[in-house]
Amino acid sequence: MKNTPRPARNWTVVLVPEGSGASREVQVSRRLLRGGIALAGILGVITTVGIYTAVTSAIDQSQLGRLERQYGTLGQELSRMQTRIGDLSDTLNRINELDRDVRLLAGLPLIDPAIRLAGVGGPAEPPSEADVILSEAGLGRVALSTRSTLDGLIRRARILSASFSEAVDSMESDQNRLARLPSIMPTAGYLSSGFSQSRMHPVYHEPMPHYAIDISAPEGTPIIAPARGRVTMVGVQVGYGNIVTLDHGNGIQTRYAHCSEVLVRQGQIVERGDEIALVGHTGVVTSDHLHYEVKVNGRNVDPRGFIFGNVIVD
Repeated sequence: MKNTPRPARNWTVVLVPEGSGASREVQVSRRLLRGGIALAGILGVITTVGIYTAVTSAIDQSQLGRLERQYGTLGQELSRMQTRIGDLSDTLNRINELDRDVRLLAGLPLIDPAIRLAGVGGPAEPPSEADVILSEAGLGRVALSTRSTLDGLIRRARILSASFSEAVDSMESDQNRLARLPSIMPTAGYLSSGFSQSRMHPVYHEPMPHYAIDISAPEGTPIIAPARGRVTMVGVQVGYGNIVTLDHGNGIQTRYAHCSEVLVRQGQIVERGDEIALVGHTGVVTSDHLHYEVKVNGRNVDPRGFIFGNVIVD
């Protein structure tokens, strides 16, 4: 029995116009219809992919532009941070100088400059994943360098903070000693003779030690106590005229000679800045001036070694 071919199936499409026109029939084969449907699907896919690609490209360009702006802003911010870190370093250097003065005032030993740099050492730890990522970019390396510099400044600041705390504790515990330190000039005037092992005496005209300083000032100029103390002597002494002696404790004594008038009495407690006498020219002198001595444990020392903010003109 022979197989007879199956007749091709066609589709009839009836086109009905609007209005009163005649209808039209169009014969469409099944194969053609399938091809049309497949073509329409392919075109749909191509269109969808094209739209997706265009939209994605636009988004990528927008994100890229935003990232570039962010990168530029980050670079500017890092540059400003580095400038501020430089200012901070200068400030710490000035505080370092102040700290040295404060430690001297507090009677503490100075900190070794190498210690003030607050260095670190030891085996290096493996870099973190974030650090590795940062090191791969230009700004990342700048950020790592900035962080390292900032860490060093923080360590220096901590050392300074500890040093100041130590100085404050020392000064608070020794406040009484500082109050008794003859740290200001006892009168205003001009330095006419300094501390010397030997000088030509202005009256006797022969070399003699001068364990004091002479401050020339008009008669009647106030003489003030340079520190807290007790008046241990008021009187007249050959060569020195009217004198006053103060005991400041801790083995420190001061003496004031050639006074025109004494304003305190023996045994009186005086504070820094109190008027104790007036400048004059009693005793062996050539003109008005104050003869000012400082003794430490009975030994004469140069009074200017104690004075902060010397206002006497040489």
